[in-house]
Order: sequence, then structure tokens, then C-alpha cells
Amino acid sequence: MQIKEVSSEGLKRQIEVVVATAELNERYEDRLNQLKDTVQLKGFRKGKVPVNHLKKVYGKSVMLEILNDAVKETSAKAIKEREERPALQPDIVLPEDPEKIERILAGEDDLAYSMTFEVLPKIELTDFTTLKLERLTAKVEDKDRDEAIDRLLENNMGYEEEAGRAAEDKDQLTISFVGKIDGEPFDGGTAEDVDLVLGEGRFIPGFEEQLTGVKAGEERLLEVKFPDDYGAEHLRGKTATFETMIQKVSKPKRPEADDDFAKSLGLEGIDKLKELMEGRISNEYAQAARNLLKRKLLDELEKAHDFELPPSLVEREFEGLWEQLAGAMEREGKKWEDEGKTEEQGREEYRKLAERRVRLGLVIGEIGDKNKIEIGEEELRKALIEQVRQFPGQEKAVYEYYQKNPAALAELRAPIFEDKVVDYIVELAKPSERMVTKEELQKALEAETEADQA
Repeated sequence: MQIKEVSSEGLKRQIEVVVATAELNERYEDRLNQLKDTVQLKGFRKGKVPVNHLKKVYGKSVMLEILNDAVKETSAKAIKEREERPALQPDIVLPEDPEKIERILAGEDDLAYSMTFEVLPKIELTDFTTLKLERLTAKVEDKDRDEAIDRLLENNMGYEEEAGRAAEDKDQLTISFVGKIDGEPFDGGTAEDVDLVLGEGRFIPGFEEQLTGVKAGEERLLEVKFPDDYGAEHLRGKTATFETMIQKVSKPKRPEADDDFAKSLGLEGIDKLKELMEGRISNEYAQAARNLLKRKLLDELEKAHDFELPPSLVEREFEGLWEQLAGAMEREGKKWEDEGKTEEQGREEYRKLAERRVRLGLVIGEIGDKNKIEIGEEELRKALIEQVRQFPGQEKAVYEYYQKNPAALAELRAPIFEDKVVDYIVELAKPSERMVTKEELQKALEAETEADQA
């Protein structure tokens, strides 16, 4: 095999690989001899077919197989010998001249083909101990914990029946009704002992509003019109009446933050609930602070590493991002005018984002390689289980999908690898610590969000 560099501009390479006729013919003869021992042809005993006869029957197909294998093996070997890392799969161009192709197939000419590819750039990693980073820490105040418990109490609201009470917003009514269209009952329009909370909007528009002020024991005739986009097509746009009996009117009863409430949640008592809520909020603050630290770290890494990017990688990343964006805008019925910018401005923004992602991806990969950062099987297994749990009822199918699709498994692996690299750098950078309030932490998060959208 001979390798000749045709061109080298920036990260782009073009080389020519020549596989000599003698090597091809040697491979060809070896393959025919293997066939001779296994192939069965009419009129010949197994293993006794003459090689010349095999050439007549299988010659061209065997040589095509030899050429295909030769290209695979020599292209990989050529890149390895040059000690280069292609950014993407090389573009291989084989001979197109029919006469030359025939000579190669006949074993009378060398196989010469060209390879065009972009190489990954050489990255000089910065000294991570010089990075200026700050980790925010927010303390969980009693009021934050109490507010969280208050929300929990609201979500576990009970109801207490009150005789003679006129129904108000947020009251729970127990009703029975018979719905009619043109004086005739319709399918699905009749129900008994239905609980309804005023203001939740569970029923068709106009139904709940007519029940404000009713009392238990009353009957009320409600008239409503089904929306034009109502789920049941045969009811769309039609006017209906509902003969409604009010059986109960119950006022909201908020639970007390006491041991009984905590025990209803399966806890030992109110102190355990407070401890649980503090821990949950503390974890939320810590995750928010980590996200901020990670964003700052990635910003610093991007600024500290200036190198040429492989255009093919940037283009692939951009196309993926743009396709996702176009799909989201189509689903939401949005246009670029709604975003206050032109499509060209949008393309420019997303191309910059693609460049950032490619640059950081290459830097993070280089850090991981040089420092032997790897993902253990147990880490990947936990991530896979977590992913599978997001699809209740489809766990087996989702698990098998990941097991059979290396690309999907790689997508699962990528964020774990990134986080491990981030942790490695943070440990070296030794960020300063600063205590902040919840409000200051939220303000910092909002500033980052605005920066992303700017």
C-alpha cells in the first residue's frame, strides 16, 4: 500500500491510496482457495472444483469482495499511519473510468482511490487552576420551608360539608344531572354523585359559573353551548340543557401543619416533614447553584480555547439544531416575525450556538481522554434505569431499544461524561464560595436565562 498526500489546507486533507495489483491478486487467490474447499458445484465433488472453473463462476464477485475489503482495511490503516483523527467518516472516491475498472477487476491494474476528510484540531488545554469560578450557596430559611409546607397543605385540601351554605369559588359541590339536546337526553349527558370544585374549569364553559350561589337540595336548569372544537364531534356547537340537582355544598378545609397531617403522608410527625422539606429545598438550591457554576465553567473553557473548528462538525451540529427549532416553531405555529428577528438572524445565532457546542464538545473530550475519565458500567446502568422509568408501561421496550441502539446509548452516556469532566475541573479550579439568599440565587439564574435568550 502506498499513501500520497494530495492536499492539506487547514484541517482538510486529501490523500491518495494505492493498493498494488500483486497484493490484490494475492488476496484474490487466497479467497479462491478458501472457496475451493467449501463450495459445491454440480458435476464436482466438494473440495475438488478446479480454481480456473471457480474463476469463471465466481471470479468477478470474489474480486469485488476483495476490493471492498481492501478499501476498508487500507483506508483505516492509512489514517492510522498518518496519526490523524478524522472529524467525520472520510469521503472515499473510487475509480470511475469503465476501462480502468475492468482492468482492476481482471487483476491487471492497481487500485487507486482518494480520501477526503477533516481532521480534529490539536488542542492545547489551559491550566484549570487559573480559572476564576464562584460557587453560590443559599441557606434554607424557615420561611422557605414553611412556604413549601403551605403549598403541600393546599395540594392536600379537604372539604367539609356545611348545611345551608351558598356555593362560592373553590367550594366542592356534589351534583347529579341529566343533559338534553332539543328536549332529548344524549349519550354521556347524565351522571350521578359527581364532585365538582367551582373554579377548576373541568366542565364545559358556562356550566360551573351558573352554580355559584346554589345550596344543597336545590334544583337548577343550566343552559350551555358545547365548544366548536369539543372532543365529541356530534356535540360540537350544540346548545344543551342540564337538569341539575345539588346534593352537597362543602367548603374547603385546609389541613393543619401538625403530626396528624405528617402521618397521613407516611411520616413520623411534623418535625420529620420539616426536615424532609428542608432537605428537598436544599437539594433544589444546590442543583441551581451547580447549574450556574457549570455554565460559568463552560463559558471560561470556551474563552480559554481558541482553535479552528472542523466545518463538517459545525455544519452537522447546526443542521440538527435548526431541524429541532423548525419543528418546534411549526408545532407552535410561530414565525420569525413573532420572535422579533429575521430567519437570517436566527440562522446566525444558531450557527454560533453550533460552534460553541462543537468547541466545548472537543475540549471536554480532550480533557476526558488526557485524564482517563471514564463512565463505569454501574453509572450507565443507573442512567438507563432512570431513563426507562420515564416511560411507565413501556419499560421493557425502552430498555431493549437502548440495548440495540449504540447511538441512543451514546446520547445517554454524553451528559454523564460531561458532568464527570466538569467535576474534575471544578476540583482543580477550587472555586470561591459565597453565601446568598434565595432571591439572589433566583436573580442569578434569571440573568443566565436572559443571557441565553439575548
